[in-house]
Amino acid sequence: MKVQIKETQNPTIVKFEFPEFILQNQHLEFKNIDEAKNSPLAQKLFYLPFVKTVYISGNFIAVERFSIVEWKDVQEEVANQIEEFIANGGLIVLPSENVVKKQPISIYGETTPNPATLKFVANRALTKTSAEFKNIDEAYSSPLAKELFKFHFVKEIFITENYVSITKYDSISWDEITLELRNFIKQYLENGGIVLDENLIESDKKIEKQQIKNFDNLDVTSQQIINILEEYVKPAVAADGGNILFDSYDETDKKVKVILQGSCNGCPSSTFTLKNGIENMLKSMLNDSEISVEALNA
Repeated sequence: MKVQIKETQNPTIVKFEFPEFILQNQHLEFKNIDEAKNSPLAQKLFYLPFVKTVYISGNFIAVERFSIVEWKDVQEEVANQIEEFIANGGLIVLPSENVVKKQPISIYGETTPNPATLKFVANRALTKTSAEFKNIDEAYSSPLAKELFKFHFVKEIFITENYVSITKYDSISWDEITLELRNFIKQYLENGGIVLDENLIESDKKIEKQQIKNFDNLDVTSQQIINILEEYVKPAVAADGGNILFDSYDETDKKVKVILQGSCNGCPSSTFTLKNGIENMLKSMLNDSEISVEALNA
C-alpha cells in the first residue's frame, strides 16, 4: 500500500496518507510505546528515536518529531518503514469488536454560481437542520465539518438536507482538490460518521438564531416576507448550493435584511440576485415599490 507524504501547518508534524480509510470512526493519539499497545504500527514507529507522538485517523498516520532531526532528512525512511510493515502483514490497529458496517453512499460534485464554492451532493438525507460554519471553532456541533476544516484549503462549510457546500481559498483550484474532498466525504459517511450532533445543535446559539421560532410574534409584513422567501426563493438558492435567511424588516424605511449562506455568501452575482431577483419579487408580491433588500454579509 503506497503512502503519500504530506506536510502540515505544524512543521514538526508530517502526515502519511493512504489511498483509503485505515480507521473507522476513531481518532487515536499515542504519546509513547506503552500507550500504543493496540497499534502494532505505532509501536514500531516509537522505536525510531525522533518520534514524539503518533496520530491515526481516517486515511492517514501523522507523526510528530522531536527537534533532534528535520523531516526532510527522515520522512522517506518513515514512509518506507510504514509501507514495508503493511506489506509484510503488519496491523495498523488491532481489530475491534465494534465494527461499523459500511452504508453505500454516492457523492458527486456540482458547480455553483460562486466559483469559490462547490456542492457535494449525497444520495440520501444528511440532516434536517441547516448549519453554516466559518471556521473549525464554530463547528463543534458538526464532527464532519471539523474534519473538513483540517484540509488547509477549506475556508467555509454549509450543510443542509442532502449536500455539503464547501468554499475554498483562492490559492488552490478545484481541479486539485475535488476528488480528494468527494472521496473523503463519501468514506466518512459510509463509515457512519456523524454529520450534525443534534444535542450540540440545541446549544449552538448561531444555529439557533438561524431558526425562525418567533414567527407568530412578528408583524404581518415580516410573516409575508418569510413565506415568500421560504416558498419561492429558498428552493432556487438551494439548487445553487446556498441558503437565505430572514433577519429583520424595518417598517419605517421598508428595508428587508437577510443573511446569505453557502455559495450565496460572497458570490459575485449575489448583489444582482438580491436587487433584480428577490427585491423585485417582494415589491411585486407585496405591492410595495419602496421595499429594499440588504444582505448583512454580502
